[in-house]
Amino acid sequence: MKETGFEKVPARDRRRFPGISSRAYEHPADRSALVALRKLSGFDTVFKALSGLLPERSLRLLFLSDSVRVGETQFPHLYEMLRDACYILDLETVPQMYVQQDPRPNAMCIGLDEPIIVVTTSLVELLDEEEMRAVVGHEVGHALSGHAVYRTILLFLTGLALKVAWIPLGNVAIMTLVTALREWFRKSELSADRAGLLVGQDVNASMRGLMKLAGGNHLHEMNVDSFLAQAEEYESSGDLRDSVLKILNVLPRTHPFAAVRAAELKKWSQHRDYQRIMDGHYPRREEDKDTSVSDSFRESASHYADAVRSSKDPLFKLVGDIAGGAADVGGKLRDKFTGAAGGGSAANGGAKGGATEQG
Repeated sequence: MKETGFEKVPARDRRRFPGISSRAYEHPADRSALVALRKLSGFDTVFKALSGLLPERSLRLLFLSDSVRVGETQFPHLYEMLRDACYILDLETVPQMYVQQDPRPNAMCIGLDEPIIVVTTSLVELLDEEEMRAVVGHEVGHALSGHAVYRTILLFLTGLALKVAWIPLGNVAIMTLVTALREWFRKSELSADRAGLLVGQDVNASMRGLMKLAGGNHLHEMNVDSFLAQAEEYESSGDLRDSVLKILNVLPRTHPFAAVRAAELKKWSQHRDYQRIMDGHYPRREEDKDTSVSDSFRESASHYADAVRSSKDPLFKLVGDIAGGAADVGGKLRDKFTGAAGGGSAANGGAKGGATEQG
């Protein structure tokens, strides 16, 4: 059943974002990873084939028969949160939402033609109202960004990889796609966290929710500042061996680590981009058709370059140092062969030397 229109407004005074494009909150790494994913050899062919093979009807029937569909008479408080989130992000069609019995706290947005949101009973029991509101906004953000399609393919391919593990080459080919999808999906989670903040508009609630995902329902034993300090320590401590271990630890995961997500979201909440959205200045969906893919890729590349320069991770620092050293060597070679270093006047030479020292 589809629902359109909104008879109710948010329960408390929160800003609404009419016509907002997902580009407003998407993390640059999300967009670049998706571009890279689509450039992966054979991905388009596999995607088109899987679109016709994926058991989406089976998934819908499974949730319909073995989960509880959220509505006015079942989990009505979640239903109001869902409608509220769609109202704020101006998502006209309210997705179906299910609560599934599971001891693991989790939520997901899947589906090819129409997104379905699923939350587990453990998550519902773990979070308070404002924390849950951020999670529902997170999943609606996935729906608005069109992430559900790729998440569905990831679930299917992960299961398929287990079934064909005995076929060496077949398993390698599938796992290549799975690894690429996981890399993208981890980035998409950072985008959806931002959407959750736009819906909840309570950064403390978002921080509490991520802390609970890491440490359970023991808020009296946890502290947001200390939790964020963990992320700082994780990023900056250790040596190159630790950097490699971080990469190996994250490869099999679909989500970034909770402390890292919290630090990323906190940083964005203090950035001018977030404030501009809150002030009503954001990209509109009607402008999406005019956006340039190359511009998005350049923005993503710029983000990665900035990340490497500012990162305290030993491996990233080494990459930055090597890149900086190469640029410095290149500059010296250019000066040598153009005669800029020694062939000019004393005044020019002094100016060149001063500029080099400052750089």
